[in-house]
Parts: sequence; structure tokens; C-alpha cells
Amino acid sequence: MSRFKKGVLREATIDVGAIAANVRHLRRLTESEVIAVVKADGYGHGAVRSAAAALEGGASRLGVADIGEALALRRGGIDAPILAWLHAPGANFREAAGAGIELGISSFDQLLQASAAASVDRPVSVHLKLETGLGRNGIAPADYRVVFAEAARLERIGKLRVIGLFSHLSNTSADDDRAALRRFEEGVGVAASAGLAPPLRHLAASHAAIALPETRLGCVRLGVTIYGLSPFDDRDSGDLGLRPAMTLRAPVVAMRRVPAAQGVSYGYTYRTEGETTLALIPLGYADGVPRHASSTGPVSIDGERFRVAGRIAMDQFVVDVGDHPVSVGDEAVLFGDPTLGVPSAREWADAADTIDYEIVTRIGPRVPRRQVSA
Repeated sequence: MSRFKKGVLREATIDVGAIAANVRHLRRLTESEVIAVVKADGYGHGAVRSAAAALEGGASRLGVADIGEALALRRGGIDAPILAWLHAPGANFREAAGAGIELGISSFDQLLQASAAASVDRPVSVHLKLETGLGRNGIAPADYRVVFAEAARLERIGKLRVIGLFSHLSNTSADDDRAALRRFEEGVGVAASAGLAPPLRHLAASHAAIALPETRLGCVRLGVTIYGLSPFDDRDSGDLGLRPAMTLRAPVVAMRRVPAAQGVSYGYTYRTEGETTLALIPLGYADGVPRHASSTGPVSIDGERFRVAGRIAMDQFVVDVGDHPVSVGDEAVLFGDPTLGVPSAREWADAADTIDYEIVTRIGPRVPRRQVSA
């Protein structure tokens, strides 16, 4: 019987060895340079530890959404190249440029702001993002020529260094992604005619990097897969040779024997069918456990599978364990590596009608992360 460490109310263990192994495996699979995406605090796993593990596994660059995330990595001792691609209107790029952050550029104005951040002896490194059909940020095809011409001029005079051209795919279908690839290649051709020859082109994230080899282009951005989760509806992490890195756990903190027809938690949406035992788990929606998974979320206690009984509250939820010999202090696992017999983040995503990306990234700061390496 697995007992929880005394005095600990809840925790997420992060297997950094799994992150390194996943990156290593994906590098071999894609035969590509890997930009490891550690935005959103490393998808909830911890940005600095995830970055260090990904670099150990062979990633050559890191990707984040915004400059604040990139600077936090620098403060955490990460000195590898970092790309940040989502910027506030009128953002000042000077601090990022001084820290050697590579900037994703999606407009002519951003290009000028980046060049203004250059110092006399240090050009700003940029990746130009092309709009290829996702409808989000990126340089519009109608603006390709003017933006590329200016980028080439700024590179010639030492203001900028164009490191890459990139875009993002919708993962709607193989045909949609191939159409976006064709649009991207057209944009690359326009850039070349303007005199730009960046060393990197990156289009594929985890889904396309695995499913559509033609989109790899020698460099891929990998996010959810480095944490051991699958981007596919019909293939799980084990099918892809990946190992989930996060395990969300808590101790049973109270037990209560109740009669039949006992209402459980707010609203009495669950009533016991017969005399049974209820176990209380100190995790709730304030910790990122989705309320939408009330009465459906899976939990493993002492190797047995149960379901949440009734509504998930802010700080806690209840499990009906029947007559199973559960005790206060026993370990309850919400999700982790399913090959070890515990539920997966995908199961919680299904229970909440969402995706496993959201399940791990929403785990809140009240849940301590404890680094391990299996």
C-alpha cells in the first residue's frame, strides 16, 4: 500500500528524465533540430527544469510565448538560444535584445521596433513569422515583399540578423496542413528573392512533426510531446514511445462511513447506492482540477481505480471507495504515466471535455512541484 509523505497536502512530481528521454526520442524520430517549447511555465512542469531537461535531451533552442517568459529562463541560468513570438502592442525589445532573446516578428512595425533595440555591436536576432492560413499573428502575404525587403536592408547594415522563417499549422487535416506548407514555401521563395537566406525554417509543431514528415523542414517546435503527452486523438503516449513527466498526487485526508442515499458534496449531484466509505482528497479547482470532471474524473488509490463522487470543490473532492481498505494517508493519484497503472492526463481531459494540454498547464501554483528522475 502506497503511503503519502507526512505533512505534504498535495504535489506534482516532475520526472525530468522523462522530458530528456522524450526529446531524445523525438529527435531520432524526426531527424530534425528541435526547438523545445517551454511556454506557460513549461506546460505546468516548471520552465527552467523543463528547459534544462530538454537541452540535455538534445534540443538546440527553446521557444516561449512572450519576452517575460524568456527573461525568466535567463534569470534561471538558461543560456541557450530562446525564441519569443507573442508581443504586446508597442513592446520595447531592448531588454530582450540585451539578453540575447530571439524575437518572432509578425509585422512591419515589430520589425522596426526590433531594429531600434539593436546596439552598435550587437544586431537583434529575429525569426519572421508568415501568415499561412491560421488567421492569427504573422506577416500577411500582401506584406511579404515590403517586410522582407526591409529585413534584408536592416540585416545588411547590421541592425538585424534573420535567424529563421516560421509559421504554424492548424492540424485540421493533412490536406489543410499541406496547403499551409505550400503557402509557407511560397513565402520562403519571396524572402529568398529579397536576399534573405536564414539558417532555419520551422513550421511543424508536435502533431505535424510526427504525422507529416514533409513539414519538418529540418527544424521542428515540440511542445506537448516533450512532456510525454500525445497530440493525437487516436494515439496515446505509449503508442508514440513517450513517457508522461507529470504525476499529480495527494493523500487521503479523511474517511467517512455513510449509509445508502447519502448526498455527497455541493448540490448532492451524487448519492450513494448503499452503505459505503467516502475518501476526501485535498485537490480542487483552485489547484487546476477541472470542475467539469465532477463525478467522472478517475483516481487511483492503492492500485484501484475510482471516480470522483459528486462535484469537485475549490479545495477538495470526494471518492466513493466502497468497501476497499483505504486509510488516511494513502496516496491518491489523479494522473501520471498510465503504463504504471494510474490514470492519464488524457483520461481527465476526456472527463472534462477538453485536451490534455489544458489539464497539465492549468495545475496551479498552490501545488508544489517536486523534481524527480526515474
